[in-house]
Amino acid sequence: MAHRITPLESAIREALKGKPVTYNPGIGAFETTTTQEFLASGWNGEYQWPVHKDPIFTPIFTAILGSGGITIGTTTITYAAIASAIVTTALTVGLSYLMTPKPPKPEDGRQPMTQPIPYCFWGVGTARLAGAHMLWEVSGDKMWSVQAFVAHRINAYVAYYLNDDRIVLNESTGVETVPHTSRYRNRVRIYTRLGLVPETPYAELVAKLGAEGVWTENHRGDGQASAAMECDAPAAEDFAKKFPYGKPSLSVVAELALCWDFRDPEQDPEDQSTWVFTENPAIQLAWHECFNPFGTKRDWRKAILPVLDMWQEEADVCDEPVPRAAGGTEKRYQCGGFDTTEHDPKGATNAILAACDGWMCERGDGALLFVAGKFREKYVATLTDADVVGYTIQHDVLPEEECNRLVPKFTYPATDYTSTDTDYFEDVPAQLQAGRVLPQDGNYLWVQQWRQARRLAKREFARLRQKKRGSLDVRFTGINAVYSPWVRLQTPVSIPSMDGKLINNRRSVLSVQRGGFQMTFVVMPPDIEAWDPEVDEGDAPPVPIKPTTEGIPQAIIDTVAAISSGTSVYLRVVLIDPGRDDLTPITRYRVADIGGGVPGSWVEERHPSAEPDSGLIVLNTSPVPANTLIDVEASYSGANGSKGETWSDTEQVISTVDPIPPGPVENVVGTGGVGQADITWISPNSGNYYVANIRRNTVNNEGGATVARTEYGPPSSPDSWSDTGLAAGSYWYWIRSANASGVESTSSEATGEVIVT
Repeated sequence: MAHRITPLESAIREALKGKPVTYNPGIGAFETTTTQEFLASGWNGEYQWPVHKDPIFTPIFTAILGSGGITIGTTTITYAAIASAIVTTALTVGLSYLMTPKPPKPEDGRQPMTQPIPYCFWGVGTARLAGAHMLWEVSGDKMWSVQAFVAHRINAYVAYYLNDDRIVLNESTGVETVPHTSRYRNRVRIYTRLGLVPETPYAELVAKLGAEGVWTENHRGDGQASAAMECDAPAAEDFAKKFPYGKPSLSVVAELALCWDFRDPEQDPEDQSTWVFTENPAIQLAWHECFNPFGTKRDWRKAILPVLDMWQEEADVCDEPVPRAAGGTEKRYQCGGFDTTEHDPKGATNAILAACDGWMCERGDGALLFVAGKFREKYVATLTDADVVGYTIQHDVLPEEECNRLVPKFTYPATDYTSTDTDYFEDVPAQLQAGRVLPQDGNYLWVQQWRQARRLAKREFARLRQKKRGSLDVRFTGINAVYSPWVRLQTPVSIPSMDGKLINNRRSVLSVQRGGFQMTFVVMPPDIEAWDPEVDEGDAPPVPIKPTTEGIPQAIIDTVAAISSGTSVYLRVVLIDPGRDDLTPITRYRVADIGGGVPGSWVEERHPSAEPDSGLIVLNTSPVPANTLIDVEASYSGANGSKGETWSDTEQVISTVDPIPPGPVENVVGTGGVGQADITWISPNSGNYYVANIRRNTVNNEGGATVARTEYGPPSSPDSWSDTGLAAGSYWYWIRSANASGVESTSSEATGEVIVT
């Protein structure tokens, strides 16, 4: 069987034509002489040039030190231009944050811009925005408008707002509103475009305004995600009654940019049709730095490809499951927000980094190093006395910079995408010592999950409470430490008070006058990864209740989790507390697909004994069908038994009975033969072992392998399978055990290369 070249492999091969590129998952710039090597070679206390020279930086440094600048063509790059930051970290608190470029606030997305030539909008993840008006006209008894939301293709529209009223579309009536905003019913119609190239013109507008040349077939809006709105104009005396907020103002919640997920070999970085929507900050950051038409426009072959393994690992870190106090898990880091070309792209870079407590560094060859907010020893470098030529240590902070209370701010979908505070972190003994509360805001406005905002703020508050901080002047020998997010100091002679300390590299710049680099740091908190959901999660932010004509508010689902109970599974549905004692929560579920894409029937259940706690209402359902995709919704009924007409947004969850993976298989052996490969193994000694999934590939890459066989068998027993009908060539196999719920073992066992003749 011939190996099929994936789009990613093809792109990599094309990028490497005639170019000697070395792939190295490490983050060091180059290998340099260690302190021991200096001493062993008779070092007398004077600086000596390292044994191994840096192929990236040495030519630049030679030019700088010899001439005072670098001349490229007719352009001279001076010291001041070179001394820019090569290390960037998320800035969310204090004066440093105030001085950084920032994207618009989430509230700025409620009203469309009205100016002759508006700035272009763009965005990642999910966000609410109104964009800019391209048309607002009255023709006869109709009002017409067209709004451009973002200047690139998007994935989907999730929700719609007219002014501050959330509405739901109905294909037969144009727009059908939720009960408490029924004034718009049948008077407004909305048509949308995703921003394809070429795009489809709005036929309704062309039919009405095309003859006058106002809006013709040529007004397609290629590459512009947009919406057109048609409103029936009421009589003047009825206008205030029909539209009490003035003319309808449309805003949408949309799944924005499609991004290249570099973990998927089927996606091609040069073919946008293969890209997908994502809320993963690592993937969004790569898109913003390399592919965003309004970003920094780096070459992905130089910025991402040389350190592809690193970016793939950090994307997986962002997707890691984090436990919730109410049960279930959520992804560690997600991100969503929008920006305009009015602002420096660095503002969006900071917003994405802030959403994952990220660290980014630009290497001398143009490669971007990125580490998400999870401490790992593999990314720790070392600085010794031989590497440090100067330092400034701050043992305390100035009173105006003191912070003993950190208030996390994030964008809350439950309050219609406004910036919202969640529970703060504080140091009461420090407040008593200072004699007052010294609060600061932690700004995570591209974060839309209050638990995530709390996790990020806890990390930042731990750093803020570290008094030791400062800067180091680092020789070129310490370049690997400059390219590391965390550094361990071995400085018993030069800085004895910091000897053995682990520091966080917050910002580093090339400083030629100091003979190397200047690194700004803060001491690393020992408990940076400490997180107990029961203690640290806090309460859900309150959601103001909007008045409704029926008197029953719409339910808002905070989370849904499948909870295993022996051989069955039930759902834990967590609602935002509406703050009313007269309401009874109702849940309903259905199987998402009973066959042919058809969903099952709804099963409804009331929860009269549910009590709110910490701003949430936790509901446990009866057992549901096991190991399948379930749709879940919620509503309320009033004291008189009347039910709300509108259910919550639909959430989906897989009803996994057994979430615990079995142990891995053992003694995997692959033997090649004529037209076949024989695979043998021993199933794990795990009581919940059910099946072995055997994956096959024609290259040594499990990520691109496909399941060739699902082999059932008892635990702790020899097992085998013969893969027949194979073409001559090399094959690789991986086996993962799985339980009856389909949860696989965390690690696989590989055969290595199997040669078929």
